[in-house]
Amino acid sequence: MSSNTGRGLQPNVLGTFDTIVMAVAGSAPAYSLAATTAVLVGSVGLAGPAALLYCAIPMLGIVLAFGRLGRIDVSAGASYSWVGRTLHPFLGFLSGWALVVSATIFMVAGSLPAGAMTLALFDPGLADDTALAALVGAGWFLVMLLVVLGGARLTVRAQLLMTGVEVLLLVLFLLAALLHKGAATAFDWSWLGFSHFDGASGFASGALIAAFYYWGWDVTSNLSEETRNSRRTAGVAALVGVGVVLLLFVAFTVAVNVILTSEQIQAGSGNILGVLGDEIWPGVGGKLLIVAVMLSTVATLETTLIQVTRSLFAMGRDRTMPAALGTVHRRWNTPWVAIAVVGAAAVAMLFAATALGSVGDVLSDAVNAISLQITVYYGLAGIAAVVAYRRMVLTSVKDFVLGGAWPLLGSAFMFWIFFESLGGLSTASIAIGLGGLAAGVVPMVWYWRQGSAYYRPATLDAARAIEAEAAYSGAASARHDGPRDAMATDF
Repeated sequence: MSSNTGRGLQPNVLGTFDTIVMAVAGSAPAYSLAATTAVLVGSVGLAGPAALLYCAIPMLGIVLAFGRLGRIDVSAGASYSWVGRTLHPFLGFLSGWALVVSATIFMVAGSLPAGAMTLALFDPGLADDTALAALVGAGWFLVMLLVVLGGARLTVRAQLLMTGVEVLLLVLFLLAALLHKGAATAFDWSWLGFSHFDGASGFASGALIAAFYYWGWDVTSNLSEETRNSRRTAGVAALVGVGVVLLLFVAFTVAVNVILTSEQIQAGSGNILGVLGDEIWPGVGGKLLIVAVMLSTVATLETTLIQVTRSLFAMGRDRTMPAALGTVHRRWNTPWVAIAVVGAAAVAMLFAATALGSVGDVLSDAVNAISLQITVYYGLAGIAAVVAYRRMVLTSVKDFVLGGAWPLLGSAFMFWIFFESLGGLSTASIAIGLGGLAAGVVPMVWYWRQGSAYYRPATLDAARAIEAEAAYSGAASARHDGPRDAMATDF
């Protein structure tokens, strides 16, 4: 296989619309609703819409933080690079490691439902066969692995098709839900308030699950080295993507509360949208929404593969993980070694997970474990943005709100739900979530002792970077060299 460790990823492949689609696909609206609604309702009952709504406010602070950090440092490693250059390289490495571990666990949490949904199209009874679901899910996973290996252009074409059909079906069923006659529970505006939460710990447990719903939009940052005008595009696309999925999440959770009984929700488990579809459009509706979930699951497997492999690529390039992970295929411009390693690890974990119980049991533990890791690297990125822009935060009200207060709120919220939710999680969730993070200490210390340059970083300072950008742009214009395409802070 032809490859070269000195080559980089292919630039300028993705445009603004492509990147918005990737952000929506990363959050996987249909998959998140199908796989997680029963877990959310089991945790907070009728307060599900409120948990999603109020988690979105601090989450948008993290989106703003990613956008502002990406403006001054374009890196496939995203928070791994930013946190390392603003707070401390050890924290930066753990940010990248948290993404790598959570994304690898997600290969199990995503592949199992992909297999189960595919089987449910043919025989609903087969969907409960964990071993068979794992086998079919592994097939879907390997197909997405090959698509990601084939390059960013092939990846985005596949994504446009899958996510386009998924969102179209979801909007169709939202309209049908509005016209649906009969309700298990009458709609109440209190579902969007705080009255249904069981105190602060109840709110924290709901918010932790809600964080999993939104997770994935940051794939736009991991794709920044392959995106046109990524300093602006990655952040804008993430904001639009989160806005779209917020509306879908809240609307569908309200529809589930109205149309389905609590018994139907718990019985539906990982196929809650199929049950909802049958209620709205008996016979055909369930099948169509199963198709939406299947497409969403496969689509988010693809975006998660991009996140983990681009993060490992950045780590290999920096020699904080084996250098081979930074190897780029000569023809496809993809980090093929990282893709192969993640593929092998995920397939092994997928079949190991079949011994843990039903699809629903595996999903519940995986969602909570992943959510713990998400809150860590999102929270650190929020602080990193404030530190990077510290000299500019007080220059205007806009900079104070968007560059200081909101990212800091997002960061504080992420760390709060991390600690507040620990008491209510299962032993398996805590062991997977915290144990996965702790395992990162081994490679971190090893490559620090090997003298990786990552551990002697150039400090990321927004004011200095923007001054340098202005000087660079002015010099380029004076020479009539055309538009600026790089900054001094880039790798």
